[in-house]
Amino acid sequence: MKNLVEELKWRGLYHDSMPGTEEQLLKEATSAYIGFDPTADSLHIGSMVQIILLVHLKNFGHKPIALVGGATGMIGDPSGKSDERNLLDEEALAKNVAGIKSVLSRFLDFNSNEANAPLMVNNYDWMKEFSFIDFAREVGKRITVNYMMAKDSVKKRFSGEGEGMSFTEFTYQLIQGYDFYHLYKNNNCVLQMGGSDQWGNITTGTELVRRMGGENAKAYALTTPLITKADGSKFGKSEGGNVWLDADKTSVYKFYQFWVNTTDVDAEKYIKIFTFLDKDAIDALIEEHKTAPHLRVLQKKLAEEITVFVHNREELEKAIQASNILFGNSTAEDLKKLDEATFLEVFDGVPQAEIAKADLENGLDIITVLNEKTGFFKSNGEARRALTANSISVNREKIKEDFVLTANDLINNQFVLLQSGKKNYFVIRIV
Repeated sequence: MKNLVEELKWRGLYHDSMPGTEEQLLKEATSAYIGFDPTADSLHIGSMVQIILLVHLKNFGHKPIALVGGATGMIGDPSGKSDERNLLDEEALAKNVAGIKSVLSRFLDFNSNEANAPLMVNNYDWMKEFSFIDFAREVGKRITVNYMMAKDSVKKRFSGEGEGMSFTEFTYQLIQGYDFYHLYKNNNCVLQMGGSDQWGNITTGTELVRRMGGENAKAYALTTPLITKADGSKFGKSEGGNVWLDADKTSVYKFYQFWVNTTDVDAEKYIKIFTFLDKDAIDALIEEHKTAPHLRVLQKKLAEEITVFVHNREELEKAIQASNILFGNSTAEDLKKLDEATFLEVFDGVPQAEIAKADLENGLDIITVLNEKTGFFKSNGEARRALTANSISVNREKIKEDFVLTANDLINNQFVLLQSGKKNYFVIRIV
């Protein structure tokens, strides 16, 4: 077997592992799982590290298991939280589980016939029939309260952060631990992986496997570092909130822009973590970037690779085209190819004005448009001077003072883009 741990280390995807983990992965094809709690009906880029880890696992000949926590999602993981989560009802939880399954299916082929074909499971399937008394007898007696209290996720909540911890959340690590044992017993799964904040929960699982699986039972743990930006702030959020892996929550254009706008320091780190380019290719890109940082070679390649991975190449081309409209040499035809949502995102924050569609029936002279109808210019004289200087464009095409705006000029039958010089934009919305 190729050395997966070695690969994870140079990529910055390795934080810690239990003794024997690397040896197990080198010895034979190994089944390993990662859990995804259904706190929303999709996943955002905060989950990308774990998704990529499962893909690496598959590429190195091992069997990845994606566990969607239909049961644990009813409780909420206390790790990294200072307050109790709001509990979801069953309907919301079922919707979230379905959404997460749909996202994960884009990255892993759960219908494959390969020997190491990925597997998706839902822990609700085996927890729903487990009575409280049975769980307390079969699982609860295996782990002492002292052991559970020693976990960082528990200690922090008892040491004054937040409002303490309910019994419900206290049991979370036992239920997650039992997941590991169930997968060990039924799917020969001997490794659990996750973020470094999951170490306590994962090792509770390895302990349960050891105590419930018989004298020869062995289980392993491997964690990834929590990703941060170079300035120490949390990774995965933009000014508009979470960056989602579904285009209906975060458009492909905004997704692409998130990666293009990373800093040089972050781009050098992220291209190792979030792409599957090999070491030689990445080293060459880093060197190329250093010779001409202003070209943003690293950021563009990072954005390209991960946009294709999460969406597809066709959507990438559209995102690049949309980006070029604002920052490159685009045409009226390029503008007209944009859908309404992308158009509004590209020109988010640009001043806008409304003009009645009826006003365009006989056409509007451009001076009236620039001043009276939109206020883009403060006076007719100022508008005329700009037109004489050849600095005004309508939908990216230079115009003269005799230009008349009509319905034929509309983008998506509802917008007109005005531009003065290189950087001053104005959007007219036709109502």
